[in-house]
Amino acid sequence: MSVIQSSRQPAAHRRRRQKGNAVIESALIILPLFAVGFAMMDFALALFIQNTLREAVREGVRYAITEQTGSGGQDAAIKSTVENASMGFLTDADISSGVSSFSINYYDSNLNAVSGVNSNAPGNLIVVSATINRKWMAPLWRGTGLIPFSAYSSDIMESAPNNITPTR
Repeated sequence: MSVIQSSRQPAAHRRRRQKGNAVIESALIILPLFAVGFAMMDFALALFIQNTLREAVREGVRYAITEQTGSGGQDAAIKSTVENASMGFLTDADISSGVSSFSINYYDSNLNAVSGVNSNAPGNLIVVSATINRKWMAPLWRGTGLIPFSAYSSDIMESAPNNITPTR
């Protein structure tokens, strides 16, 4: 019987000494686990935003080279096409506030920038670009918390139906 009692006393003494260890060990495991989990979600979201923006800009260029237009002119129709294809990541509100940017540039066959009437003439090059600044989901180790996403796409303008170049 003395053997059993002597083995129980050190166990009780050990429990008192290790009372708060479970909380400390849990904190030391959970914090890095959350950091890694949020980092994986952040990087997956970043890839998704970049791919979505690239595809949206490509859709805008595809729309532009077919010389389609809307009531606000061809540039407004191209911008609307890009915004619709960007799944809400690029919006008029963000562009007007300066959080995001959007531009359409035209170049002639010698790669000189052209603007104004007939800058979207057949044979000219169109370049559509967009930039989005997004916040990280969990900015644990990043300074500013913003990451820029940019996409550019270009193509040569086709002939318009009935050879009538739409207004910009």
